[in-house]
Amino acid sequence: MPVGIDDISFYTTNFSLDLQELADNNGSNAAKYTVGIGQERMSVPGADEDVVTMAANACLPLLEGMAQRGEDPNAISTILFATETGIDQSKAAGVYLHTLLKLSPRCRVVELKQACYSATAALQLATAWVARKPKEKVLVIASDIARYDRQSPGEATQGCGAVAMIVSANPRLIELDPETGIHTEDVMDFWRPNYRSTAIVDGKYSTKVYLRCVRSAWQDFRQQSELNFSDFDYFCYHLPFSRMAQKAHNHLANGNAHELNAETLENQISASLIYNRITGNSYTAAMYIGFISLLDNTATNLAGKRIGFFSYGSGSVGEFFTGTLVEGYQDMLHKQSHQLMLESRQPLNYADYQKMYAFEVPTDGGDHEFEQQTNGKFRLTGISQHKRLYQVR
Repeated sequence: MPVGIDDISFYTTNFSLDLQELADNNGSNAAKYTVGIGQERMSVPGADEDVVTMAANACLPLLEGMAQRGEDPNAISTILFATETGIDQSKAAGVYLHTLLKLSPRCRVVELKQACYSATAALQLATAWVARKPKEKVLVIASDIARYDRQSPGEATQGCGAVAMIVSANPRLIELDPETGIHTEDVMDFWRPNYRSTAIVDGKYSTKVYLRCVRSAWQDFRQQSELNFSDFDYFCYHLPFSRMAQKAHNHLANGNAHELNAETLENQISASLIYNRITGNSYTAAMYIGFISLLDNTATNLAGKRIGFFSYGSGSVGEFFTGTLVEGYQDMLHKQSHQLMLESRQPLNYADYQKMYAFEVPTDGGDHEFEQQTNGKFRLTGISQHKRLYQVR
């Protein structure tokens, strides 16, 4: 019985900063961003947006699709919420999401964390649970806000976004293979202690660890699977920035004595980079937004095509896994709504970006109402006595 992703959608905030604007105001050459790391813009969250509101907005098209097809949303028996932008050290963000989506109380909810990798752990857990109970569905969430210190090398690689996936038996989008390759290694390339609101990153070292992890996860995959590099049509990589995927793909290809030319290698990943270039890093959601970008921006029929996925989370854990797109997958795409969302974003000038960056959720336990900035259906209206308050518009 095939198990995989039945439906998938993403959401990003309705504000963005052009990296040319950033370069003009911090003394950098814009080519450092547009060419050096392959980025053009980054999404910026409003004061009334967080990982919960982004996740809820990402889920909306999935639930609307279920309603249109006459499917019961109560078949969703589990929510796995992957994030490294947690809002509470005890309560899972998915519990707030469960309420906003008005799902059945017969639903287990848990939050997962391991840097940018944890959504893949959630996906693998979901496929195992569905294989055990094929009539049930699992909602997998990846939602994050990438935030670095001002004037730091990481500032241009900020961003935010959320992905929602429904995992089911007999999926209508992509069937996932059970064989995977895994590599875990204790390193300090990127981390964020509880007392910090921004991450600490050793960029050059992190790149080396990422490439080492690609190779090791692939080698483990080859021990589990008979598939070779040449058996894959497209690849999706974790995307801290677009250029990283190009480095990783060339690294993997060169280690497999491939016979593909440079143009073919680039075509295997180019469509997956389009959305990331204009949304920025979204941590757990980044690779999956890349997958959506591949689907939305490839005109040819991909049914029957095999995709290789490499998921990476600093610290570090990496996993290589595979899937095959099913016939009729196009019926499950949300291309029009994704592209309308991206085209409708409000560009920020540098002064407005500075103000939005400076905002922090109050921690004094008082009553605070937040300015309405998001256009999304779900928003964070404020905080009262340390309790987050959400609204469905």
